[in-house]
Amino acid sequence: MATNGYESGLKMIEELTTNAEQIQDEVLREILSRNAGTECLRGFLSQTDKQLFKKNVPIVTYEDLRPYIDKIVNGETSDILLAEPITGFFLSSGTSGGQPKLMPVTAQVAKKWELFRCLSESPVIKHFHDINQASKRMELMFARPEIETPSGLKAASVSTSKYNGSKFRTLLPKLYTSPIETIFCPNPNHGLYCQLLFGLIQRDEVVKVGSLFASTVLRGIKFLENHWQELCYDIKTGRLSDWITDSGFRNSASLIMKPNPEQADLIENICNCKSWERIIRKLWPEARYICCICTGIIRQYTTELEFYCRGLPLVSAVYACSEAICGINLEPLCKRSDVSYTFLPNMAYFEFLPVKNEPDGSIEMKSNDEDTELVDLVNVKAGQCYELVVTTCAGLYRYKVGDVLMVSGFYNNAPQFQFVERKNVILSVDQEKTSETDLFKAVTEAKALLDPLGFILTEYTSYVDTSSAPGHYVLFWELKEKEDKHCKELDPKIMVECCFRMEESLHYTYKIYRKRNIIAALEIRVVKQGSFEALMEYCVSKGTSLSQYKKPSCIKSEEALKILDSRVIGKYFSPKSPL
Repeated sequence: MATNGYESGLKMIEELTTNAEQIQDEVLREILSRNAGTECLRGFLSQTDKQLFKKNVPIVTYEDLRPYIDKIVNGETSDILLAEPITGFFLSSGTSGGQPKLMPVTAQVAKKWELFRCLSESPVIKHFHDINQASKRMELMFARPEIETPSGLKAASVSTSKYNGSKFRTLLPKLYTSPIETIFCPNPNHGLYCQLLFGLIQRDEVVKVGSLFASTVLRGIKFLENHWQELCYDIKTGRLSDWITDSGFRNSASLIMKPNPEQADLIENICNCKSWERIIRKLWPEARYICCICTGIIRQYTTELEFYCRGLPLVSAVYACSEAICGINLEPLCKRSDVSYTFLPNMAYFEFLPVKNEPDGSIEMKSNDEDTELVDLVNVKAGQCYELVVTTCAGLYRYKVGDVLMVSGFYNNAPQFQFVERKNVILSVDQEKTSETDLFKAVTEAKALLDPLGFILTEYTSYVDTSSAPGHYVLFWELKEKEDKHCKELDPKIMVECCFRMEESLHYTYKIYRKRNIIAALEIRVVKQGSFEALMEYCVSKGTSLSQYKKPSCIKSEEALKILDSRVIGKYFSPKSPL
C-alpha cells in the first residue's frame, strides 16, 4: 500500500467507526434483502425488518447449518443458503465431528477480505512507514493443497486462498523473500528450511519478519537453532543441501544463490554465541517489527518469542477467522497485554451474547436455554464479556463463532475488544469448569518459580485424567535451559511447588472441590524437548495446515496423548489441597 493509500485507509477507518450504527443497519438490510427468500431463512423472515430478524431468526451453530452446507458440497445449488453464488469454501481450523468446518465463500467475501487487508495495513504503515518501498518481508508461509468437493467447488484455508491469488503471486517476488514453491511444499520442514535460507541470503533487505501466528515464528527460530550450521554451509558454497530434492526448490535456489563466504561467516558468528537473546534483531538488522497474531491461546508463546526478538515490537494486527472478518489493531505499538481490536462495522452484522463475569475473574457461559437478548455492536458495555455472534453475506445468520471477547473501550462509536478465550476450551472433572484463561493465569503464576533456576517453559497443554477416581488435571510441560548448557537438573521440590502454585491460582470452585477430594492432586508431566514439535508434525500429517496450526490447550485425541506420554521424563504432584 502506497503512502497515499494508507492515508485513505485511515480516513475510511474514521468514517466507518464514526458511523458504526448506521453502517451496521445497512449491512443487515442488504444481507436480508438478498437472502430473505432462501430456504434457510424463508420460514423465519419475509421482510428486512431488523426487529423481526432479532425476534424470529434463531441463534445457530455449525451443526445447525451443516445440513445446508453438506447439500451444497454434494452438488445442490447454493440458493438454499444464500442468493449469491458460492465460489468455494474456507476450511476452518476448527472441526465438527472430526472434520474441518466448511465456510461458504462468495465474490463479495473475497472483496471484503481484500479491503480488510488494505485497512489493516494502514495503522502499521502509519507507525513503521511503507515497508513495500525497496524492502522485503521474511514471512514464514505454508499452504495446504486445495480440496475438491463433490460439487466441484474447492475448499482451502483463508491463508492458502490468499497465496493462490493472482495478486499475491504477482507481488511475491518483489515483496517477499520466499519463492512460491517453498510456500506450497508438501514437506513443511523442507519449506521451512528453504524459507529461512532465502531469508538469510536477503537479510539486509528484510524490514519485516513474521507469520500468521507467533507460534510459527517461534518454531522457525527453534528450527534455525538446530540447522544454522547447515544453512551457513549452503550460503558459503552457493548450493542447496542435497536432502532438499524438490526440483522447484532447486531451480528457485539457482536463481538466488551464489557462493558468499563472507555472509556465511557473519551469520555463523552471530549464531555461534552464548545466548540467542535478540537473535532476530542480529540476523535481520533492518527489521522494524515482527507481525504475527499474539492473542488468545497463542499468547503463551510470546514470552519466549520476546526473548529472541528483544528490541523489536510484536505487532498483532488483526482479528479475523474463517467465519467472519472482525477487527484491526489501531495501536500496533501497544503492549501485547493491551492489544485490542476495533471492529469494522462494514464487514458483517455483529451481535453479542452477554457472558457473566465471576468475582474470581473467571467467566460463566449462558446456557442455550436462557432467553438472553443479544446486544448490538454499538450498545456493548466497557468491561463486559460477550460471545461473538455474526450474520454475514456468506450465508451465516446469527452464527455463534465461539469466541469470548471483552470490551476494552471505544474508538469513535465502534467498540474495541480484547480476545479472552475460545468457548468450551475447558477442563472439568466434576461440575467445576476451568477455562483457557483460568489455565493460562495459573501456568503464568507457576512458571515464575522456574526463572531463578534458569529454565523457561516453552510449551504446555493439558487434559483430565479420569483413569482413576477421583480424576485430576494433568499438565504437560516442555522446558528449556535459558543458556542451552544442558547441564542443569530440575529440582523436584520446585516442580512440586509449581503444581501447588497452579492449584492456588485456579478458581474458587476448583479449590473447594480439591478440599472435598472431588478432584485429586494436579499433576505436571515434564516432557523432553521436541515433544510438542512431534505433536505438531502428527497434526500436520493428518491434514492440518502448518500456517493454521494452533497447539491445543486441552488434549482430546488419544493419539496426541500417546505422543506426549511416550516422551515424559518426570512426573510431579501437588503435595496438598490449596485451601
